[in-house]
Amino acid sequence: MRLPLQIEGIIFRKKDNQTKYLLLKRTSNRGGFWQPITGGLEEGETLIESLKREIKEETGLKEIIRIIESVHYFEFSDPHLIKEYVFGVEVSPTEKIIIDAREHSSFLWCTFEEAIKLMKWEENKKAFEKLNDVLFKS
Repeated sequence: MRLPLQIEGIIFRKKDNQTKYLLLKRTSNRGGFWQPITGGLEEGETLIESLKREIKEETGLKEIIRIIESVHYFEFSDPHLIKEYVFGVEVSPTEKIIIDAREHSSFLWCTFEEAIKLMKWEENKKAFEKLNDVLFKS
């Protein structure tokens, strides 16, 4: 059973002094928009367990370098109140992405500026801004 809690995982990698962020494009029957990894908690899961499961299911990524917790938090109604917790997730620059074709039609590694332009939802953009601040202003 899914709980009224969701995770959002902003995947990033560092290569040649550049940071790139992973965006996934939802299939057209799921809206056709670009976003980071999102998913719901299953009963008995912690936020981190759900994050790792969703990353593996949606991208095939297994090697996580680090997880940055408490990047952002927001609530929305769909139609019931859902709480979403956002994490930054650094992965190896050599790992290959294998998307779940039932959920996403393509993926893109992009700069912060490109990601902000591509994303549809304001809360996703805010989360990216907060993670970018953590990565580059500390």
